[in-house]
Amino acid sequence: MNTWLKRLPKAELHLHIEGTLEPEQMFELAERNQAQLPYADVEAVRAAYDFSDLQSFLDLYYQGMNVLHTEADFFDLAMAYFQRAHADGVVHAELSFDPQAHLVRGVALSIPFEGLTRAMQQARQTYDISSALIMSFVRDRDADEALEVLEQSRPWHAHIAAVGLDSAEQGNPPEKFTAVFERARALGLARVAHAGEEGSAAYISGALDALDVCRIDHGVRCLEDPDLVERLRRTQVPLTVCPLSNVYLKVVERLGDHPLPTLIDNGLNITLNSDDPAYFGGGMQNNFVACHDAFGWDRATFRQLARNAVEAAFMDPARRESLLGTIDSS
Repeated sequence: MNTWLKRLPKAELHLHIEGTLEPEQMFELAERNQAQLPYADVEAVRAAYDFSDLQSFLDLYYQGMNVLHTEADFFDLAMAYFQRAHADGVVHAELSFDPQAHLVRGVALSIPFEGLTRAMQQARQTYDISSALIMSFVRDRDADEALEVLEQSRPWHAHIAAVGLDSAEQGNPPEKFTAVFERARALGLARVAHAGEEGSAAYISGALDALDVCRIDHGVRCLEDPDLVERLRRTQVPLTVCPLSNVYLKVVERLGDHPLPTLIDNGLNITLNSDDPAYFGGGMQNNFVACHDAFGWDRATFRQLARNAVEAAFMDPARRESLLGTIDSS
């Protein structure tokens, strides 16, 4: 089954490119840029991966991205991810990145845009991986700052598939960013948002109503609200669920306790993703295999999950039809 799962064409819709920074590459880039790390070696970084909650992860996550300074750094980061993703059977990837986290470090907006888009073009040529770019706003920062970044990024809007909302959920409800997402809509940009990971089901409803999103990242706490579950079943808004991430961040104690089977049984539109694979136990193959081991799903279930992701992806219609055909014949 593991070999078949690796061959199964996968689209990854919920991936933070900064969260693909493996410890080895972190030290390589730190040396390149003469950046200081508070860890003695790779083993010390991995030892810090015992997270108690989302915030404990974010503390390390933002510390790690301090090594990213140049266009070449972002290019190398993305290409390292694409190489691993190709080995996992990923055929389409949607890269979220956090420009605010780089701007506050003095890294100009053009640097991640140029480095990441160049890597995306290279990945299509080298690995036949199509991709899309999602510019995410950091929800525990000021909404006016997010709006300013949205306007500053206008030279690159042709390269952005969507805007997103991520980082610390508690105390930062979707409604805080209503004006930002209304402006993104006016600019013709699609919208996605993290909701229902740490925040309650009300955060999911808020993202749908106030932000008018087309996808919910995570969304696992929707089961707290039966009316919301029925709404998600009726509208088929995709949920980009990240199984191993939910275990590492203590959303569930172990994967066997995860609500994924219940979400599927309720007829919701579920996709599997890795979130921050360098920190949460690996990429797409690890997540697919872990779900097989925990839930015993058959090939038909995994095919449907793979189809869901391709159908929900930001991609060219011809590419979509081609990938769906490949999944069906797998």
